[in-house]
Amino acid sequence: MTRKNIQLLRVTHLKGPNIWTYRPVIEAWVDIGELEDFPSNTLPGFYERLTAWLPGLIEHRCGVGERGGFLLRLREGTWAGHILEHVAIELQNLSGMQLGFGKARQTSQRGIYKVAFRTRQEEVGRAALESARDLVMAAIEDTPFNVDLAVARLRELRERWYLGPSTEHIVAAAIDRQIPHIRLNEGNLVQLGYGAAQHRIWTAETDLTSAIAEGIARDKTLTKTLLKTCGVPVPEGEEVESPEQAWEVAQEIGLPVTVKPTDANHGRGVFTDLRDRKDIEQAYQAADKEGNGVLVERFVKGEAHRLLVVGSQVVAATRGKMQTVVGDGQSSVLQLIDLQINSDPRCGEEEEFPLEPLVLDKEPIVQLELARQGLSAQAIVPAGQTVLLKRNGDLAYDETDLVHPKVAEVAALAARVVGLDIAGIDMVVQDISRPLPEQQGAIIEVNAGPGLLMHLKPAEGEPRNVGKAIMEHLFPGQDQGRIPVVGVTGSGNTTRIARLVAWLLHISGKQVGLACHDGFFLNERQVDASNAMNWETGQRLLINRSLQAAVFENDSRMILSEGLAYDRCTVGVVTGLGDPSELQEFYIDDPDRLFTVLRTQVDVVLPWGVAVLNADDPKVVEMAELSDGEVIFYGLQADSADLLSHASTGGRTVFLRDGQITLAKGKEESILMPLHSLKPSKVAQPQMVLAAVATAWALDIPLELMGAGLRTFDAKQEPNF
Repeated sequence: MTRKNIQLLRVTHLKGPNIWTYRPVIEAWVDIGELEDFPSNTLPGFYERLTAWLPGLIEHRCGVGERGGFLLRLREGTWAGHILEHVAIELQNLSGMQLGFGKARQTSQRGIYKVAFRTRQEEVGRAALESARDLVMAAIEDTPFNVDLAVARLRELRERWYLGPSTEHIVAAAIDRQIPHIRLNEGNLVQLGYGAAQHRIWTAETDLTSAIAEGIARDKTLTKTLLKTCGVPVPEGEEVESPEQAWEVAQEIGLPVTVKPTDANHGRGVFTDLRDRKDIEQAYQAADKEGNGVLVERFVKGEAHRLLVVGSQVVAATRGKMQTVVGDGQSSVLQLIDLQINSDPRCGEEEEFPLEPLVLDKEPIVQLELARQGLSAQAIVPAGQTVLLKRNGDLAYDETDLVHPKVAEVAALAARVVGLDIAGIDMVVQDISRPLPEQQGAIIEVNAGPGLLMHLKPAEGEPRNVGKAIMEHLFPGQDQGRIPVVGVTGSGNTTRIARLVAWLLHISGKQVGLACHDGFFLNERQVDASNAMNWETGQRLLINRSLQAAVFENDSRMILSEGLAYDRCTVGVVTGLGDPSELQEFYIDDPDRLFTVLRTQVDVVLPWGVAVLNADDPKVVEMAELSDGEVIFYGLQADSADLLSHASTGGRTVFLRDGQITLAKGKEESILMPLHSLKPSKVAQPQMVLAAVATAWALDIPLELMGAGLRTFDAKQEPNF
């Protein structure tokens, strides 16, 4: 039997809220051809092949709502479009990008489906779709498919294009707080919040991180001087310029000593517990290659610890462990390292692993330690003999709950002295649960932009939600980094409503951005006269740090082809359903499907926001129950059944009574002005005026300013009237 191949007719990355969900998705229009007549339960061996390749599909709950739900549907019989959705999700999960959302819906054209699934990165999502199509066809036709190769390719794309794990964690914490985010480059520069309320992060650096403080932290000598001045315990030491001087200073300080670069990070080139001239001079040569200068310091007895300070609090702490191997009488040091250290499943070169592989060629510290023990990499170690490799290994063992309050106090003080809002404080102590003076502990480094992975995925101990702490630091209390955002969509007057609302916000004293059919505006200035109803222009508004409010006109085509430019809005306006025949190219060919498109604007209204709905359109009235926030109805007739019903429950309404623009909350009414007192262009468009007034009311603009704005918004500001 010959079956038509699954064809991908169109693949779109919907970057913002859309008809499927609040989050970005890949939407594919899929033609399954003759497979429309062959659901999964009619394909011999298909179920067995698919589940053997992707056993994780058992976790997909599907519409059944329980584990194994999708497999139940697969056994009972489901179609290729639905299967494609789940396979694309599972392939992304296997690549390390955990996701769950997906939907498949048949269009009015036989055999053609719209398939949508969540993705965190467009390139990964598109590649997952292609691989899913090939895998499903291989399972149908009983031909080989290399799942491991497909997953490896997706993992490669994820590592190339997606956020690093630390930044991803911070963004996830922002999402938990409903703080919006925008990725500003292909790296880890991310904006949190919108407009004037935003902050920016670059992994563990923020826009509150001082460049001067970063410079101080890089200069270890200056850092020590400042810390010592403020009473923070630091090891005595001196910067040196030659191996000979290193030995002289070591004698003055008193042996043993530590030799390290003045400006290196991550423990590179740090040699500890040095007791003779040869070791000190060798350590100088190695440390000099890692930085722009060398320090000789008093050796502090104990283990290295990293304390993460966010704001004024220590939020996490880890300890480094001494790295050793134990001989077996047969294996060399090099072999023992591979057998006992690098074989640990927690060990790997990628950022997701808490422990780093130990590579001798890259570790002069280890080579020096071996030489001090009279060993080389190729030496066979007698059975039972312990060989020291590194005194301070990966800082990957959580000890947050053990930190003494006085120790935390000193660490927070060190961060403040340097001037960092987020800092990694390195200290050496014998016991982190005791105050520093009791054990002669000391702070040895203050690091800007500290690594977070050790706290997120420690090798041992409890992971710490440091992203939450960073969010609380940047956005204290209930702050979500939001500015008033207004979205206007529907069938009539949306451009005029958007422009009038922007004007009312402007005269209320806010810096306002507007993206609409007439162009891109900042306050009264038209920056670009081309149609600005697109996702990219919308993002330009939200990135602008001077904006205190933003207004967007969104038509159905934008929602269907790109998604909204913002995640949620303060006010969402829907003016009317309109004619679905204009959207037939999107398979939107009846009022119910068009309703699904326009409801997107209501779906994204914030819980404390307002949906402004046209009570003269029955289908728009139905959207009221979809709003997470309040609803304000507007309409031409004061005696409209829907307006009266809404008012009877205490709801807000805006309407015309005897030619007067009237605002009512329940039975309490306020007259704004006579409609005929406005310019003829506005009198001719009363619904436009009522929608703008209702939106201004939702934004708490006083009635006096509303009136002034309606009167002063003249032809100069409305060239298309």
